[in-house]
Amino acid sequence: MIALRCRAVTTLGDWLAEAPFGLAMSSGFFSFYAHTGMLSALLAEGHVPVHAAGSSAGALVAGAWAAGLSAEALAEALARLTRADFWDPAPGAGLLAGRRFDALLRALLPVAAIERCAVPLAISVFDILARRTAVLTRGDLAAAIRASCAVPGMFHPVWIGRRPYWDGGILDRPGIAGVPPGRLLFHHIASRSPWRAALPIPRRRELVALVLEDLPRSGPFRLEAGRRALAAAREATLRALARPIEGGLVRV
Repeated sequence: MIALRCRAVTTLGDWLAEAPFGLAMSSGFFSFYAHTGMLSALLAEGHVPVHAAGSSAGALVAGAWAAGLSAEALAEALARLTRADFWDPAPGAGLLAGRRFDALLRALLPVAAIERCAVPLAISVFDILARRTAVLTRGDLAAAIRASCAVPGMFHPVWIGRRPYWDGGILDRPGIAGVPPGRLLFHHIASRSPWRAALPIPRRRELVALVLEDLPRSGPFRLEAGRRALAAAREATLRALARPIEGGLVRV
């Protein structure tokens, strides 16, 4: 009789529980709702990252959580968010000045400096003068997040020191430029914009990508869709924890 060998199946939850892991969250316009729902599910199940990173929407959620804001508190803040909270049109290289967004971040964040965060944090931004990605690991946290979220055409550039910055997702859409080697959970936001190519899933050693599909698409005029995306991402992530990892990917 031939003995059959059964390959052990590793679920996402198993993998996260095996050893410490980092978390990276991609850019994706107003996908900070989806990132927050995903993160809240991870933490509720006891899966706590040891470091965090992100670009744009991912930088906002990674930064707020690393600074000590709970996922629940961030979800509550996003549930209350209105367009008036960040909408401040002004002449310049973009529609919005970003002063209201800056004030919103400073009222929300528990600490002012990146180096004072509870867990190590790396925020990707686009250095306009050098035309390359820069990774911020020290300095003003609110300014770093605002710079990483400064979508060209929507926000004015953000000046940090003597350099102007724009959205980190311009060149580092996954938000992993500053992530050290090792085990990494990457939350992937697949762009459905008709004018932008789909975000490829990065490949690197010890990276597992989580892809939550068919989430409501939010934006400055669709904040209610964002709140629905948050709830849907939370539920989808709870299901994903029981799914097997196949080729470094879990798709729900």
